[in-house]
Amino acid sequence: MLTLLVIVIILAIVFDFINGFHDAANSIATVVSTQVLSPVAAVIWAAFFNVLAFWFVGLHVADTVSKTVTGDITLYVVLAGLIAAIIWNLLTWWLGIPSSSSHTLIGGFGGAAIAHGGWNCVGWYKAGKAGAAWYNGGMPSGVLVVIAFIVIAPFVGMLFSYIISVITLQICKKVRPAKVDKVFRKLQLASSALFSLGHGGNDAQKVMGIISAALVIYMKHLESHGLAIPEWANVIQKVDPKTGKMAIKDIPTWVEVSCYTAIGLGTMMGGWKIVKTMGSKITKLSPFEGFSAETAGAATLFATSSLGIPVSTTHTITGSIIGVGMMKRVSAVRWGVTISLLWAWILTIPISGLLAALTYYIIKLFI
Repeated sequence: MLTLLVIVIILAIVFDFINGFHDAANSIATVVSTQVLSPVAAVIWAAFFNVLAFWFVGLHVADTVSKTVTGDITLYVVLAGLIAAIIWNLLTWWLGIPSSSSHTLIGGFGGAAIAHGGWNCVGWYKAGKAGAAWYNGGMPSGVLVVIAFIVIAPFVGMLFSYIISVITLQICKKVRPAKVDKVFRKLQLASSALFSLGHGGNDAQKVMGIISAALVIYMKHLESHGLAIPEWANVIQKVDPKTGKMAIKDIPTWVEVSCYTAIGLGTMMGGWKIVKTMGSKITKLSPFEGFSAETAGAATLFATSSLGIPVSTTHTITGSIIGVGMMKRVSAVRWGVTISLLWAWILTIPISGLLAALTYYIIKLFI
């Protein structure tokens, strides 16, 4: 059991590392395409703020991901989900398709759980606290909510970036273009840092949620055999007074440190094929537009993270880039590229789920 747990943890950290370079484009594409930073400087900048998220972000998203499945699962389910997620992430990275690592992970975890115990093993939907506002425990949770945010997150990012662009343009309309460009080159450093902070906090937490789920399975195994739970494996769950639900309140420090470090190192590796798609193929960006897109994306990520919703940073920044493109004119957005990205988004969860189910059945043949 311990050996299997170690394998699962190693694969989870490997996935986190892959997530870093797969999704590096989300953090650096705009700042590279506007030539505010060189590619090398941009990945170092993004990686630093990915890791810095450790001190600023809670565990709301990790708790949501750990509850993707609700049935009595085994470590083999987690193992199959991770293997499928790694395969899909590497494939889309190789093809230069900016798919969602978040939905890959959730689809893989859910697909393996369905193969193990049927459709009821997945936490499809759970209502929020009755009578509470959406920001104070009333927000529903579950896989269906995550799927809904495939549409909601990029739309919110698009709306925010459009509004920010229009307001900023009005403020700067009497300022010389050269001065505007100079100012926004500096401001884009701040906006890209904020987006990287949101990326690190949102995406690293998803892997923390998977590792936490694995540790909880291990804890139950030890308890069933009358064995003490070691400190390094102890995941503390308590009732959240806001939602009235059991929630992860504390996880071993090594889990947080390893996840943030892995995503930071992965980001430093870069993902240049996806950078090209995100930074120039959707629409051409100026520093002013890059600032608007990154600020909108960061605002969306921080808002959803506070609600415990594991959204896709890929979808969020794509929607934000489309928003600034539409501010110029609708034809400024290359809709052919956008539609091909949309298909990748739609297919990610079902394909990673099918891969995970197949992987689970193959594993079961040998145990």
